[in-house]
Amino acid sequence: METIEQFVVKMTTESVLIMLIVSAPSILVSLVLGLAVALFSATTQIQEQTLSFVPKLIAVFAVLAATAGWMGGLIMRFTTICFTGFVDLLR
Repeated sequence: METIEQFVVKMTTESVLIMLIVSAPSILVSLVLGLAVALFSATTQIQEQTLSFVPKLIAVFAVLAATAGWMGGLIMRFTTICFTGFVDLLR
């Protein structure tokens, strides 16, 4: 049987891991697209501010829309584990 402190530490580490997993797709897409736009901007010598911002914004929104169900399911499972774990721990 685990103690309250062990459960809190376990849930804290799992929450950080889930946060990293959930945020990874949008960050990676933004990173790759930013690098591609920077290379395009450097080769063509076009120095337009919106050239780097707008494509990344659209791509991140598209990735968030595509992965929203998966993200929501992952967060919902973690929330269920948290709430049921606290109830089991207090019994």
